[in-house]
Parts: sequence; C-alpha cells; structure tokens
Amino acid sequence: MGKAPTIADVARVAGVSVPTVSRVLTGAIPVSAKRRELVERAIAELGYQPNAAARALVSGTRSMVAVLAANTSRYGYAKTVEGIEEAARAAGYMVVITVVETAEQDAVRTAVAMVLSHSVAGVIVLDFDEPGHAAVTALPQTVPVVVAAAAPSRAVKLPRAYLADQRGAREATSYLLSLGHETVHHIALPSSGRRGGRTAGWSAALQAAGIRPPKHLHTTWDPLHAYELAKSLAADPSVTAVLAGNDEVAAAVLRAMTEQGRSVPGDVSVIGFDDQPIASLVTPALTTVAQDFAELGRQSFALLENSINGSAGQDTVSVRTQLVLRGSTGPRRN
Repeated sequence: MGKAPTIADVARVAGVSVPTVSRVLTGAIPVSAKRRELVERAIAELGYQPNAAARALVSGTRSMVAVLAANTSRYGYAKTVEGIEEAARAAGYMVVITVVETAEQDAVRTAVAMVLSHSVAGVIVLDFDEPGHAAVTALPQTVPVVVAAAAPSRAVKLPRAYLADQRGAREATSYLLSLGHETVHHIALPSSGRRGGRTAGWSAALQAAGIRPPKHLHTTWDPLHAYELAKSLAADPSVTAVLAGNDEVAAAVLRAMTEQGRSVPGDVSVIGFDDQPIASLVTPALTTVAQDFAELGRQSFALLENSINGSAGQDTVSVRTQLVLRGSTGPRRN
C-alpha cells in the first residue's frame, strides 16, 4: 500500500505553496479562483484527505463530537450511534464514544472527564437508562449537549430528540383490546425515569378503556431474566395478551408460552417493541412497534450541529413509531 498523499504533495502537483493549499482547505484567507481550481484538481487527482485534527488546529474549530452511552451493543443503542456517526461523518465530524458503566457518581464522573479531555465540539447523551440520565445531569454547561432519549422530559432543559414510544405502546395496547382481550399484561425494561414511556403508554391505554392496569413485571436487559418472569404469565390462564418491553423480551414470552402448551396467537397474543431483525424470524413472526433508532441518531446530531453553530431552530424533535402487524396477535378466544 502506497504512502498517503500529504499537503506538500498537493502543493507540488498544483504548482503552489503549502500555505496556499492550507488557505484553500481552511477558507481562512481568500485565494484566487485560478489557484483554488489548481488545488482542488490536485486534491482530486491524489485522493488527498485532510487530517481533521490538523485542520482543527489551523482553523481553530473543533471537528469531534462525543457520544455518552451506557451500552453500545444493544440494538437500540447501536442503531442510534450508527445514525449519529452517519450524520456526523457527512458533516465532517469525527465521533468518539464513551461508555458510562453505571449510574454511580464515580463512574459517571470518570466517563464525563474522559469525554471532556478531548477537544470536542459537543456531546450527545443516550438517555435510555439511569447511567445515561446521570451523565446528562453531570455534564457542564460549557459544552453543547443534546439528549437522545426514549421519551420527552420537562426536567432537563436541553435540546432533545426522542422516540414517541409512549404513543407506540398506547397504540399497541389499544390494538390488543380491539381484538377482544379484556386486559393486557406488560413486562417492562429498565428506564431512565421512574416509569418508562412504554409502560406509561400501556397504562394510559388501559385506563382510557376503563380497565385497571394489572401489576406489570420489571425485567433486566437480560432476555433470560425476562424468560423467567414470562413463565409466571404463561402459567396464568387469565393472561391472553402481553405487551413486551422489546422484541427480545417478546421472544422470551413466546418461549415460555410454548413450553406451557399455550399457543400464540391462539391462546395468547404477544406484541414486541423496536422491530429488531429477529422480530420477523421467530415463530410466529412478532407483531411489534417499529422505532427508527438510526433516525433518532441523525436528528440528535442535527440538533447538536445547530447548537455548535449557534443556529436557531427546533430544540425538541420527536421520532414516530409504527405498529407492524404480524402473526403473534389475534382475536381472543371466547
């Protein structure tokens, strides 16, 4: 593999000085149209890629944004980071990711200090859980911060892109009731607040229908823990409809129901959340609430870029959900 071209190579091919190439790259000092054309042609011919760090030193601008998240392997987290990185790359920014392992004060302080040790233009925090929420409140006001979240918030006054999962859960629950189910049970995931948007939407739909919500179950992010909880629902013949916290939890419910000899959707209807790739592959294929996490990431970066540039615009953006009907839901048997 050949050596990557340098700014000196560009200057030599263009027949201009290195400072002239630098002026074209940074735009700090005007350059004649003829010289600019020569430099741009040389850049294209050589395939030269300006070094972001060096460009930042020359121009005085920062070209790096940071992402703080409690996890980067779970589906929603990974897809959101993917959307952020895609939008940032298109805008000429690099992305660094720091994991906040727990909500404990020392862990949060360490993660925040690591982010601020870089010359970052701004920070996006994935406020999907307690560690993420703790990071939001720990960041100083000296750096632009945007929150990517599962729900809106009145407590934190920062630009925020959020998923309309409360509305999605309400729609999913109402759909199950429309199939004749007398109530809907729920297995909830951990959230950044006292009650997540999905749980709130589930509860609101039942209350709107004049139904007292049954006690919901709390699982961890481990599907095996959800499977153990689902066993209790499978053993209860009065349970005919379940709204799961995500598609992995829904898959655990399917397994528990099958082992108990209860058919889905004949005896029990199950709805997942997120529309992960596994949702259409399990048997039966999952009815689920699709969420566009990548779009959440892109919208989060757009808000951050506005903050960095001091541009006026929206400070809150909602990303819609969509109920996707598949084979895991059906009418309640009489």
